[in-house]
Amino acid sequence: MTGHDVWIMLVIAGLTVVTVVTRGFFFMSSKPWHLPGWAQRGLQYAPIAALSAVIAPEVFMSQGQVITTLLDARLYAAFAGGAVFFWKRNVLWTIVAGMGVYLPLHLGLGW
Repeated sequence: MTGHDVWIMLVIAGLTVVTVVTRGFFFMSSKPWHLPGWAQRGLQYAPIAALSAVIAPEVFMSQGQVITTLLDARLYAAFAGGAVFFWKRNVLWTIVAGMGVYLPLHLGLGW
């Protein structure tokens, strides 16, 4: 084994320990504990924050640059999808509406 292989094995072992400790942390205590109210309220917003962090760059950026033109099908598709979601509260209809706007503009007009 070379020095490089030993280093890789140590890193893997270290990552394994960190993963086991962080995931098993809640099982190590014998008495139950609860999150504070402010943390529970904050966690309610985690899914929408994560979704926004993934979707927003895909909608508003292209090739690492902010979109500077209104001739981009993604903008109109995102607006249509958002409007349908607030109207119907149905994820399937949101996807159908977004793609229904995106495909004609992207494939038909080349936006």
